[in-house]
Amino acid sequence: MLERYTGTAGVTKATLGRRHDFKAAHEVLVQYKGLAGEKIFKKVVERLVRAGRANMAVRLFEKMEVEYRVVRSLDKLKFVVEMLCEHGYATSAEKLVKSVANEFFPDEFICDCLVKGWCVDGKLDEARRLNQEMYRGGFEIRVVGYNAILDCVCRLCRKKDLFRMEFEAEKVLVDMDVAGVPRNVKTFNVLIRNLCKIRKTEDAMRLFDRMGEWGCHPNEETFLVLIKSLYQAARVSEGVEMIDKMKSSGFGDNLDKKAYYEFLTILCGIERVDHALAVFAKMKRDCEHGFMTYDLLMGKLCPHGRVEKANALFKEAEKKGLSVEVKAYKLDPRFMTKPKVVKEKKRETLPEKMARKRRRLKKIRLSFVKKPKKA
Repeated sequence: MLERYTGTAGVTKATLGRRHDFKAAHEVLVQYKGLAGEKIFKKVVERLVRAGRANMAVRLFEKMEVEYRVVRSLDKLKFVVEMLCEHGYATSAEKLVKSVANEFFPDEFICDCLVKGWCVDGKLDEARRLNQEMYRGGFEIRVVGYNAILDCVCRLCRKKDLFRMEFEAEKVLVDMDVAGVPRNVKTFNVLIRNLCKIRKTEDAMRLFDRMGEWGCHPNEETFLVLIKSLYQAARVSEGVEMIDKMKSSGFGDNLDKKAYYEFLTILCGIERVDHALAVFAKMKRDCEHGFMTYDLLMGKLCPHGRVEKANALFKEAEKKGLSVEVKAYKLDPRFMTKPKVVKEKKRETLPEKMARKRRRLKKIRLSFVKKPKKA
């Protein structure tokens, strides 16, 4: 019986949360007072934070025992802080942590979340201030906090001064080395991702090749970011090689429908339709594909004047039972076959004929003249 009430409250709360009807959701929680478990609590907090109601999420944790008879714990505090920091509400999260510090003393996970929250909010000075407070408080500064600071530095430099990004990133890496914090694969992912965003694909590839010097090995995120960057730089053959390297490294399962669709979108965007079809052939071997993939390719083939191939893809989609809509595509003027204009030979008039003969005789006469020798 208790499980049935709890499930009903959870479904009702999730539905009201999606509608942003938090007043009604509060009434449901009061009605089922004492029955709401940890799963319902997490759903409530997640919906509030995603809707931008950070203060309501903090108030929920502070009054959960009085109003809803839900026991507060350190794990629940960690979840609230993590959700607030992921969405950039570091101010509310830090106030909450300080207000309940006598009951739940913050650990390294909470401190890392707060540093990450300030970085998500773009407030680098606050993140560094908190990092120093952690160091003075005897906490071990972990690589998570430094990675968040590194990402924040790169994002701020991309907005303000691109040419300072490498210099500022190097300063953070030096601070990591001084503190004795080793770099991990996420550190390299942050650097590679930000280099690719400013179209420095060659620098990102060099950094990828040097990962082994720090005992790090690329993961699926590293490969996906580099493949997309190589395709955007029109280095298609290298992108195909990177796909094969990703498979041989054991990350072939991460080449799913979403990843391949992003590759196809990039290739179609740079007008490399033949290469997009080659990647589509790989996609058909590796994973399932939906109607959006066919729609994307047909929408690019028809403007290029390749109607036969587009029709073949349409029939293939129909055989698989995919609901592909018939659309009218406009042919791109760049790919239209222009009719050859045959110039008609006109009969020369007498003055034109005499002028042509004079030019010819002059050319013959000058051919006997010795050219001066070069000094």
